[in-house]
Amino acid sequence: MSTERSQAGRRARPVPGALLLCRAEAGSVAPAAGPLHERMLLAGAGEEWSVLVPEGTPWADGAEPVDRVVTGWATALTVGASWPVVALWWDADRAGFTLASGFRRPVDYVWLADGTPAGQDEAMRTFAGRLGLDPVLDLPTLDLLTEADPAADATARLRGVLAVLTRAGVVPPPGLVPGESAAGLLAAARMLPDARNVEEPEPERTRAPREAGAVSGGGPAAWPPGPGTSAARTLALVQLAAGLPLALWGLRHRSGGWITAGTLLLAHGTLGLAAHTRTRPG
Repeated sequence: MSTERSQAGRRARPVPGALLLCRAEAGSVAPAAGPLHERMLLAGAGEEWSVLVPEGTPWADGAEPVDRVVTGWATALTVGASWPVVALWWDADRAGFTLASGFRRPVDYVWLADGTPAGQDEAMRTFAGRLGLDPVLDLPTLDLLTEADPAADATARLRGVLAVLTRAGVVPPPGLVPGESAAGLLAAARMLPDARNVEEPEPERTRAPREAGAVSGGGPAAWPPGPGTSAARTLALVQLAAGLPLALWGLRHRSGGWITAGTLLLAHGTLGLAAHTRTRPG
């Protein structure tokens, strides 16, 4: 009987997958996610949240750990942005989350497959503080996830984190649940009415009014900033400053995810600075 239970447990262990929850509308997330060059679907996940569902190419063959890849992506997404990203990830041995927010050091927590906590307790407090979660209602719930519980495996712990995030405005779309495979997540995301590929260019009819509103001051600022603006130059410098250490860290640790994130930031920073120089030579 015990052998049957252990075999059932092995069969139930999830294959790698990930979700990236961005506290921003899809219109702001899409241009930031495109340069990652990973096939992803983007959909709304609440009034102020969006979710990115990656195909999982970097970890499909087991060459790159899913947690390292998504941490690099989350960091790249938030450099130069005012919104954070919560990356939920899992594989056959572990599950966890990473919170990235600009130049701050990412916050992460990990559980072993059977739900054994393997992170630092203070990470939960930092996580709650950076997201502005309720210290009375939400923090005690997060703290419970750092305690032993034989009835909760790693993906159940992630579902607990997701439940706390719902009180911060996250509305998980149907089928996008921790523990599902990347293929299963993509299949569920394709069923969502607002899902779109982040590599698809924004239609001119929707881009033009927004940019016109930004120029006139009657609407939100365009993202990315237009060439020649001070915001564009600042963003380019930020990308250059962040890209080099990320790329070097990835080389030292042989991490394709971090190398990609750093290289992309360096490339976009260089191009942005060159465009600014051409537009405003003085």
